[in-house]
Amino acid sequence: MKKALIGRKKGMMQYLAEDGTAVPVTICELGPCAVIQKKTPDRDGYSALKVGFLAVKESRLSKPKNGEFKKRNLAPMKVTKEIELFDDSLDVGSVITCEIFQENDVVEVTGISKGRGFQGVIKRHGFGGGRETHGSTFHRAPGSIGACAYPSEVWKGQRMPGRHGNKTVTVKNLKVVKVIKEKNIVLISGAVPGTVDSIIKVRAK
Repeated sequence: MKKALIGRKKGMMQYLAEDGTAVPVTICELGPCAVIQKKTPDRDGYSALKVGFLAVKESRLSKPKNGEFKKRNLAPMKVTKEIELFDDSLDVGSVITCEIFQENDVVEVTGISKGRGFQGVIKRHGFGGGRETHGSTFHRAPGSIGACAYPSEVWKGQRMPGRHGNKTVTVKNLKVVKVIKEKNIVLISGAVPGTVDSIIKVRAK
């Protein structure tokens, strides 16, 4: 099982390595996450940990959510997600911090990409468009979307205008550059999906 943690994307910066090179990194606030439930194959059919992140007032959660925390004598948490059971010693009430990650660990980050609204085929799919010369009536249009008589339908998967972004995206093969344990901050090389303060899941490869 591979270790994982829930957190927030806080922004990007440059990190100066020991050899003087500037490395683009994403600042990620990971944990602390409290274990809310430990799922087992006997009871649930699979092994997993349900963890909570970000303390919140009771009034901000629904009654079923609050009941889940009260049942286990835990403080209410805003975000709850499942991660793999990477350590059998973890149980309900255990706290997982960013210390589970080490420098140079290779990780994959899952988040919801920025929503860009309804876009045309040039921005959404990278179409080239037509000529910009005078007399041309074809500039940024998608063009033909299918034949006429046969098959007389638009095939599934046809690239067309539509809502762009706002999807769950996983970026793989990123490297942990630095772990600042006292601030729950992990610097990860490259860019990760999402806006500032959006929820992300970091999983070791």
